[in-house]
Amino acid sequence: MENPINPVWRLPAPAKLNLFLHITGRREDGYHNLQTVFQLLDYSDQVSLSLRDDGVISRTNGLSDVAPKDDLIVRAAQALKDYTGTGYGANVGVEKLLPVGGGIGGGSSDAATTLLGLNAMWQCNLSHSELMSIAATLGADVPVFVNGYSAWAEGIGEDLTALDLPEVWFLVIHPGVFISTAKLFSSEVLTRDKPILRIRDFPDADSENVFESVVRKTYSEVDKSLNWLSKYSTAKMTGTGSCLFASFESLQEAEVVLEKVPDEWSAFIAKAVNTSPLLKALKLYADKK
Repeated sequence: MENPINPVWRLPAPAKLNLFLHITGRREDGYHNLQTVFQLLDYSDQVSLSLRDDGVISRTNGLSDVAPKDDLIVRAAQALKDYTGTGYGANVGVEKLLPVGGGIGGGSSDAATTLLGLNAMWQCNLSHSELMSIAATLGADVPVFVNGYSAWAEGIGEDLTALDLPEVWFLVIHPGVFISTAKLFSSEVLTRDKPILRIRDFPDADSENVFESVVRKTYSEVDKSLNWLSKYSTAKMTGTGSCLFASFESLQEAEVVLEKVPDEWSAFIAKAVNTSPLLKALKLYADKK
């Protein structure tokens, strides 16, 4: 039974899609300059947080093949604790719904939810810019989830401009393949010199994911699933993972295709959202105080 004096906060960690993904050049620090559009979805992992007064960060549940010290939710909690010097600790856990290595931001979103949730629970009251700075140290996709809005992104993914995107329905397929991001970035055939776009060019400009052609040549199951989904709508790969997606104007249209997805692949339907469901959930907890 949950302790009413020390309740568990259960917060969503939503998925994202990259509606396109370009590399426009290399940076002196070894990273790549990117351009992309992040689309948030109403489909989420669930992060659980509860307060500890002994300063300990303890993982209550998570991926069994990831050591607690390497888990992004633990790293996010520790980063916030180190930055603020708070004496509080927390029990942190995550119930996974988003496929690992799928390119839909699962681990990054879990980290962002942990960061924002504990900032509120510990009453750290950090500014948006401080939270974004901590987020950037945890991973390139973490800032967009901390920012909380679908966005145009540049730099390594941290330079964000909120967008008002159509709230369509997406069918997302995971063909059961794990793809190494580091391996993709080291590919000799990866396109790294796409022309720089302006926000106003989207969505009519080049909507390629530069990693897709590399993945299709290396991972036959991804190529097979993209070909299958392309029979029903324009299919794309998201991020550097193995998930692919197609948009539909209605839930009913998406459901018709979902029923036909081959049994060897997992799939789900999600609605596009412009504001993260995490922001609404955090407001509800704040209003209870």
